[in-house]
Amino acid sequence: QKDSSDSEVENEAKGKVSSRKPAWVDEDDEAEENVDMTHKYRKDLMKSDAEKILTKKKLKRRLEEQFQRAMGGVPAWADLDNRKKSKKTASDSETDEDDDLLRRTGNFIASSESLPRGILKLKTCLPANQERFASGKLATVQFHPSAQVVMTAGHDRSVSLFQVDGIRNPKIQSIYLESFPIYKACFSVDGEQVIATGTHHRMFFVYDMMSGNIIPIQKVRGVDERFLRSFELSPDGSFMLVTGTSGYLYLLSMKTKELVSTMKINGRCAASAFTPDSRQVYSYSKEGEVFIWDVRSRKCLHKFEDEGSLEGKCIAVSRNNQYVACGSASGVVNLYTTDACLKASHPKPVKAIMNLVTSATCVTFNPTTEILAVASCEADEAVKLVHIPSYTVFSNFPVFRRKQIYLAQSMDFSPRSGFFSVGNNKGKALLFRLKHYADF
Repeated sequence: QKDSSDSEVENEAKGKVSSRKPAWVDEDDEAEENVDMTHKYRKDLMKSDAEKILTKKKLKRRLEEQFQRAMGGVPAWADLDNRKKSKKTASDSETDEDDDLLRRTGNFIASSESLPRGILKLKTCLPANQERFASGKLATVQFHPSAQVVMTAGHDRSVSLFQVDGIRNPKIQSIYLESFPIYKACFSVDGEQVIATGTHHRMFFVYDMMSGNIIPIQKVRGVDERFLRSFELSPDGSFMLVTGTSGYLYLLSMKTKELVSTMKINGRCAASAFTPDSRQVYSYSKEGEVFIWDVRSRKCLHKFEDEGSLEGKCIAVSRNNQYVACGSASGVVNLYTTDACLKASHPKPVKAIMNLVTSATCVTFNPTTEILAVASCEADEAVKLVHIPSYTVFSNFPVFRRKQIYLAQSMDFSPRSGFFSVGNNKGKALLFRLKHYADF
């Protein structure tokens, strides 16, 4: 099969203009429907009092203008021409880009040595969503895979994008999903879409950032669930794995959002994680067992028991595919090597992290697999950063005797570990600059 980007370059070489056609056109979007700009969610887009009513087309253009203004032009990931050129020149410009980055980061420059244990050098920045705190619990905070942008989403029915500079973190835009408190939102791997599920909905939304369209996926045929909430996206961008009830896992195609296959574990599924190569899925049951699936054949390759776990809560696989972290209701996070997970039915963890006293509800590795962040949403300040090579906790985070984090709901590291963010129950996306890492 021929790569679509190659065929686009060929078209340009022949003197033709390459353009992408939409997969389908919504007649409602085509209609010149008027939008009330005095609504509280759209007021800040008005340029004058004369603009109380705008057509959908003009509103879409206004959102694009606002986005591009905040980004200082069209960001690279949203510029098709630029992306095609960058594929050809990526290797040539890599050195120049690194030099430019080192000039800009100043005192954040670190040598390429491995991360030292003990004290983590960090700086507390203004919250990532300083220009628009959420009015309720922040269900998701996530960094964009290629742009210097962070997304927040939560129970106030909004998805917001912010430019991350560590100083002001200007808002790019917010979208609102009427009567749809968000359970989870996630960037697609290419960074062009946001997938959002609700707290009590069978449908989910796809926000296409290239076109500005918000596409509702009303019901996926073959997925017989009252609510669609928890999901994971495969790192290769091919699949969306939805966690159902009674142990069912639904594998959807990211391209069509249709059901590809169904898998079922014994018991109830608490959480799942893809391996970095997207070939396998680790599914952690509420009964404390982990099932390893082959994505291609949809067969269960192996099953193991998480040591001492009475109830599974969360799971993560490291970016280098070396470790698996399992967080349970007791607060213990067991860290295993993937080799042990694949071979033994009762593997011994290389480290049992016992620093949380309430349920471990979130675990995530940084991109270099030097830090494991573990958190509980059931106690204030219950976030710990674990130094992976030594399996010891950094002693200076969170700051002792200073309430700052409150209840941690979600966490993420920026693509090259320069920033770490924690979304909390107060609607804030707390932001920390990790000084060891020179890049965003």
